[in-house]
Amino acid sequence: MRLFSNAVAAACALFCVAQLHSQGEAAETPEANPGRPTVATPATLTPVGYLQFENGALYAVTSSEFAKQLGINQVTKLTVASRLQLLVSSEPYSYTNGAERGASAGNLPGDVDGGLQAVVLPGEGLKPTISLSYFRVVYSGSAPDTDIGSFRRSALVLFSEDIGKFHVDMNGIFSEQTGDRIRRAQFGQTLSISHPLGPFTIAGELWHFTQPLTAGNAVGNLWALSYAVRKNLVVDAGLDRGLTSSSTQWEGFAGFTYLFPHRLWAAHKLKQNSK
Repeated sequence: MRLFSNAVAAACALFCVAQLHSQGEAAETPEANPGRPTVATPATLTPVGYLQFENGALYAVTSSEFAKQLGINQVTKLTVASRLQLLVSSEPYSYTNGAERGASAGNLPGDVDGGLQAVVLPGEGLKPTISLSYFRVVYSGSAPDTDIGSFRRSALVLFSEDIGKFHVDMNGIFSEQTGDRIRRAQFGQTLSISHPLGPFTIAGELWHFTQPLTAGNAVGNLWALSYAVRKNLVVDAGLDRGLTSSSTQWEGFAGFTYLFPHRLWAAHKLKQNSK
């Protein structure tokens, strides 16, 4: 009887240790910082040393470049210091139907872009976070572009701030577009406002991009809903409506943001303690 009671006590102790260990791991797992599904990118960075993956699908209808297009997009982020983040953005697959202006249709890859984002003014209290970002095309894909077009290089000014229970992201975007041996400057502005509703977050956005190669303007209104499955996993879905004749008329999207829960290298404090 005593052996049985000792075994039960040992099992209970192991269970408690396992529970405390799992709770400790859960407490140590940082929160994801999704850049999707809005056009605007937050000025704040992901947790230092953790890989973040942002994956999704976009279905677009009635564009100046195509009739219909389904694309898979992927963004990988890694913050290597408290103020510096590295990014890779790609469209590994797209299917286009009804391509215009002699563009290719069918199953085609899109661009691959590499870039970085640096915080120049960390946010604290009523002070906003302000960052600068730079992207450049690493691989130029053959898939037709949406109304925004693709850039050769791009620079962004990013602003993020919490105002009460609302979160605001604003971007100013300066890009270089090329076509038929000409280069044109493109300018864009985005304003995204989000509000949490329990584990859900609803976001509304208004965006504008010049279309320098066609002398037009693309303007859209986006609405999205996100749900935090866990603090390092967020799923999202939404719609975007084009507001000008040269804008893609309808876009539907869905995807997820996943922060890999294991840090790629030891924290600086841990290194100091080990010496």
